Amino acid sequence: MSDRVIVNEVGLRDGLQNQPRHVPVEGKLEMLDALIAAGIRSIEATSFVSPKAVPQMADASELYGRLPLDAGVNFEALVPNEKGYERAVAAGAKTVALVLASTEEMNQKNIGMSLERATEVNIAVIKRANREGIKPRSYISTAVGCPYEGDVAPEVVFDIAARMFEAGAAEVAVADTIGSGDPAQVKFIFETLAKRYGPERLAAHFHDTRGLALANSWAALECGVRKFDTSIGGLGGCPFAPGATGNVATEDVVHMLERSGFETGIEIEGLRKAVAVAEKHTEQKLGGRVLSWIESQERRKQAKASAAAE
Repeated sequence: MSDRVIVNEVGLRDGLQNQPRHVPVEGKLEMLDALIAAGIRSIEATSFVSPKAVPQMADASELYGRLPLDAGVNFEALVPNEKGYERAVAAGAKTVALVLASTEEMNQKNIGMSLERATEVNIAVIKRANREGIKPRSYISTAVGCPYEGDVAPEVVFDIAARMFEAGAAEVAVADTIGSGDPAQVKFIFETLAKRYGPERLAAHFHDTRGLALANSWAALECGVRKFDTSIGGLGGCPFAPGATGNVATEDVVHMLERSGFETGIEIEGLRKAVAVAEKHTEQKLGGRVLSWIESQERRKQAKASAAAE
């Protein structure tokens, strides 16, 4: 198994979708430039959802039309249904991510469909994407727990994954949308899926509500998973999942991976600059745990230097 890990930045989509302060296209592009400069090469740029439901994503088509396609970055777009798929493809998307919640009520809240109907729509879009030369990947959201229905049985996730792969999904991303999972649960889910489909066809998406996102990432990593969704500065939160906090911070995941001998191609100093850009446009304090540690070390060095000068 390769020691190269893909860090898939979702801050522009999952990170911004629930932010109270609207970030215009120019601000999103500035964030994007900073992320690319840091070495990020896989980015979920936006979602083609209803502008009324998610106002932050109302500029999806304009943003996609201005992406730096010559930057060597794999750009992805989230789509909730066939209409969203058509909008994304018209805007130039070559990779689309569909989302399917594991429970009935979360699907109703998120995309206004029953679980069975949402499954049918996902299958139809996956098949259409393959026919039209578009790469489809599938999210299984609320894979561990649902804010409305509670714990989710792993068998539900296994069944959905089987149907998505059978339909032709290139990849399935297991998402702990509300951050309720623990490493033991994550290990069981990913071990099972990896044995059935291969770890190279899986991705992990964790929120840090209970402070376990890094531990859960490590559990998935040990199962062979080599693609992780992260969000710059820990931005995030789902407008349809009460209690869900931000995604695991990109800088924390990169620091953990690089210190553990994995290769990401991403520079922490570049991510610090990207966090500063995100802070400017969201007007909030951001940053994962590693940035606080780095800043504390810098203060100590400055204090020593000042003392030596005296």
